[in-house]
Amino acid sequence: MNDWQNWIGREDVRHDHIEAAAVNRWLATLDRAAPADGSVPQAYHWCLCLPDAPTATLGADGHPVREDSDASFLPPIPLPRRMWAASKVEFIAPLRPGQSVMRISRVASITEKQGGTGKLVFAEVAHETHGDGVLAVREIQSIVFREPAPAGTPPAPPPPTGDSFDPSNWDAHRVLVPSEALLFRYSALTFNSHRIHYDLPYATAEEGYRGLVVHGPLTATLLLDLAQRQFGDNAVRRFDFRGTSPAICGEDLHLALRGTGDAVELGAFAVDGRQIMAATAAI
Repeated sequence: MNDWQNWIGREDVRHDHIEAAAVNRWLATLDRAAPADGSVPQAYHWCLCLPDAPTATLGADGHPVREDSDASFLPPIPLPRRMWAASKVEFIAPLRPGQSVMRISRVASITEKQGGTGKLVFAEVAHETHGDGVLAVREIQSIVFREPAPAGTPPAPPPPTGDSFDPSNWDAHRVLVPSEALLFRYSALTFNSHRIHYDLPYATAEEGYRGLVVHGPLTATLLLDLAQRQFGDNAVRRFDFRGTSPAICGEDLHLALRGTGDAVELGAFAVDGRQIMAATAAI
């Protein structure tokens, strides 16, 4: 691996505008109603100020190619598998339709580690999202780059066992089945062309997954939606999540929540209880 320290502190500034029609498409994707006060629901910020690399510059996985150049926000890390591993989000002020948006993104750290599956590189990116000049969302996003799955590795995640998720110890519980249409719509809303979300042969043969993979931020969005159902619109002040295992399209996804105040625990689970995402929130 090379020394990526020259990328630390590199910034990217993007501008956007919150269109009511786009917010309505996001609401339709999630089968939910708009907040009564006309604000934008939490988690919509992941649909704003998106990378807009030309199609010709996309790599084999559908992500923009990373290069050793001043134009490349992230360095050319030579590990082909990329995941949004975690985020720490602080919601400071609600966003609203009609606002002009600016996002300042900065590479905070790049760390190489040795994991059980081989080399890993973690990139932490700090984002600040402003609506009409007012800071609305502050986030630290962790991206992990991984080596290819070794030949002969069983598809991930493992098939469901005969166990089942037990919601009895949770205050709120919802089950849904992420469909191909849901994944397609979320990819479109976030301009995300990562092929693991829509190209089944690529997801299984090239990256070693058992099926199409549900987006990490989509699962996080569904957990925030569960918090909204429990506590009301824009009630979350802090939301930290970490992906623990892939969620697979077409399989039951259990969303659960317990606690209140500064001690809210949320989780996403497969049908057999395998944890997919762990999260905490402050209300």
